[in-house]
Amino acid sequence: MFEKILIANRGEVALRIHRACRDMGIKTVAVHSTADHDAMHVRLANESVCIGPPAASDSYLNTAAIITAATITNTDAIHPGYGFLSENADFAQMVEDHGITFIGPLPEHIRIMGNKITAKQVAQEAGIPCVPGSNGSIDSEEEALLLAESIGYPILIKATSGGGGKGMKSADNKDQLIEAYRIARREANVAFGNSEVYMEKYLQRPRHIEIQILSDIHGNVVHLGERDCSLQRNHQKMLEETPSPALNFEMREKISRTACQMIRHLGYRNAGTIEFLYENSEFYFIEMNTRLQVEHPITEAITGIDIVREQIRIATGAPLGFTQSEINFSGHAIECRINAEDPKTFISSPGRISKFHTPGGLGVRVDSGLYLGYTVPHNYDSNIAKLIVHGKTRNECLMRLRRALDEFVIEGVKTTVPLQMELISDSDFINGKYDIHWLERLINDKKFIEN
Repeated sequence: MFEKILIANRGEVALRIHRACRDMGIKTVAVHSTADHDAMHVRLANESVCIGPPAASDSYLNTAAIITAATITNTDAIHPGYGFLSENADFAQMVEDHGITFIGPLPEHIRIMGNKITAKQVAQEAGIPCVPGSNGSIDSEEEALLLAESIGYPILIKATSGGGGKGMKSADNKDQLIEAYRIARREANVAFGNSEVYMEKYLQRPRHIEIQILSDIHGNVVHLGERDCSLQRNHQKMLEETPSPALNFEMREKISRTACQMIRHLGYRNAGTIEFLYENSEFYFIEMNTRLQVEHPITEAITGIDIVREQIRIATGAPLGFTQSEINFSGHAIECRINAEDPKTFISSPGRISKFHTPGGLGVRVDSGLYLGYTVPHNYDSNIAKLIVHGKTRNECLMRLRRALDEFVIEGVKTTVPLQMELISDSDFINGKYDIHWLERLINDKKFIEN
């Protein structure tokens, strides 16, 4: 087992990894920018190293500084969390080249699955259905127009690298397609340093369903069920739940087997998530995330399995501690992402926390690095907390979630707590009748946050 792990991240995920390490008796090293010198994970870690100024490019994305920090602290392994360098194959290789264990998949798997075109090719080789679209990158406007005619409008142009909705544009006709193609390439180049894009059929009202996978170096593969991540704004997830209210037992079993099939075909190790669009009783592979997911706590809630702990164990070479038949799924869980944003305009709202009280009680978990007096910096992602609620049934979970949101107090910054309360009170959501475009339609109709 590792004696010391460096956490190459910040915020609530850094704190989450620290806690898993301490539960296992492993010491931690926190790296931080000058803006995060008072962060909770920095306070709690056994050691901390400042790796640069506030800008992420000079600190959390500074591979040389992170490797240096790991070397001078005699670190055994590095956990990248999610975001930043978590899906950077070059960084993973650099870590291994310095004799340090990267807690995650092989660099080659990060590279293959990080490119949406090669990921789609792997899925097709494994017999996994994909959204109709191009077999490779689209290199000209003329090529885009020809392919769109054969696929049929509406069309989605997507960057081959990265995610989070950057470099992703839709089009309903030829004129829109040309504009979408140009904008997507520009956005992709700025965000990922790669202007390459590809094309897919734009599905009208799909659900976003993802399967959590764990696999070890001994060939053991298990799934931990699905998560429904359809409640999104600008392709950014806002709320996730498990199990999905859209799936029955047969569909759930089918998609889980399909995901495991792809993992075995790839020879993948560690934690990963296979993402699908689901429409008219059909699943279509869209991408794989070769890292821990933001929404992993709801899976932990219904399985009782600590996914970060398993990541660490797998990285040591240990086999999975359970088989598929030994995994018990219990109840329903929902996660609300709480952002420091104006709930009406979605403009970021950094500042000092003047009041802070988290909800509690049976089945309530809050993952957050906030504390009274902490200053939320403007330099990073606006997510400041995750509220995770578990119940025996979906109805019990929703009732508990309403109570928990009502108890949540964060003052000094604006937050999306009021928005989350509005969303889970909507009749469509209560009845499980929503898709990945539902929230956008709701926003356009201006049905929420009226007061």
